[in-house]
Amino acid sequence: MMHPSEEIFCALSSTLRGKTVILGITGSIAAVECFALTRDLIRHGAKVIPVMTRSAMDMVTPMAMEFASGVTPICELGGQAEHVSLISEAEGGADLLLIYPASANTVSKVAMGIDDTAVTSMATVAIGAGTPVIMAPAMHNSMYRNPAVQRNIGLLRDMGVTLVGPKIEDLRAKAADREEVLAAALRILGRNDLNGRKVLVIGGRGEEPVDDMRVISNRSSGIMSLEIAVTAHRRGADVEMWMGAHDVQIPGYMPMRRFHTLQDLMGMVETADHDIVLVPAALPDYSPERSPGKIDSSAPTLNLKLTRLPKMLPSLVRAGRTVIGFKAESGVDDDTLETRSRSRLKEYGLDLVVANDVKVAGEDMSRVLLVDEKGVTEVRGSKRHIAERILDSVSGQ
Repeated sequence: MMHPSEEIFCALSSTLRGKTVILGITGSIAAVECFALTRDLIRHGAKVIPVMTRSAMDMVTPMAMEFASGVTPICELGGQAEHVSLISEAEGGADLLLIYPASANTVSKVAMGIDDTAVTSMATVAIGAGTPVIMAPAMHNSMYRNPAVQRNIGLLRDMGVTLVGPKIEDLRAKAADREEVLAAALRILGRNDLNGRKVLVIGGRGEEPVDDMRVISNRSSGIMSLEIAVTAHRRGADVEMWMGAHDVQIPGYMPMRRFHTLQDLMGMVETADHDIVLVPAALPDYSPERSPGKIDSSAPTLNLKLTRLPKMLPSLVRAGRTVIGFKAESGVDDDTLETRSRSRLKEYGLDLVVANDVKVAGEDMSRVLLVDEKGVTEVRGSKRHIAERILDSVSGQ
């Protein structure tokens, strides 16, 4: 009989297929999120082994974690010396120790090399073996500000432990959101082929004001921009997003700057110091002559005078930087789409043009043509899959 955890295995991706994650759970109320985090990891292909302190069992039961993971949790170390057998420098050891949440007590014990629980023993061995360790601190803010705790957090960083969060809200130093913790795990266990590269994704839609109320704009949900940014982050890049208007939720861990008009964006371009720039943004080609206040809506007609705007892409091109443009057309065949994309590729000095039909704007599935000097490649599938293929061209894979 199939365990319920098997039904969701690799449901979102196979990024973590073949990876084993030991999930250390300690005595913080944020432990109630561990059930969902376990399922998130499994949906990306991981095998999850829960390890719990006695205090954690007051927050979430071992039975619940066994149901979530399909693995009986380790609550006490036994004759199998699980802290050694599961985390080993030899082949077959766990790929990641993720302590979520990490209480103040556990933070300090791990920093001092004290291992009096199954979780802290796992940490001692993992750090000694060079196994990646992520810790997500969660405690009262006064505890977090305690100089001893701050010193110990610094010691953990010096040992190579990845600290995620906490999120400071009023009197609480809350555990980072599951989404951020999952992103950290995917990044550490990912391909890392973009490690050390600074990536800028310019997305969303620009808006040119008609008056104080109205704007003219283009169709763009921001889905493609978000998928590219998240995928680049998972592959090890330092990612920043510049976003116009959009319909997607940007993760809290993703640095983002907003723009509205093309003029806003042109001013921001001067500060760009990124190695790779991708521009799926839908930027207006024309700007209306702005009327003061709000135009009376009772008029039967409204005439707008539109002035052509300059193109922003050429201002991004410079030696040593990879720039990828996007070309949207409507109702043209592939030959025409390729020809127009190749013209833009040469005119602007771009490295790649991603071309598509505007009919797919806002949809999860898509079809694009990747046009570069070598030729043209058709890519079909989810926007996440397309983002991967676009970034493959950047990484040289």
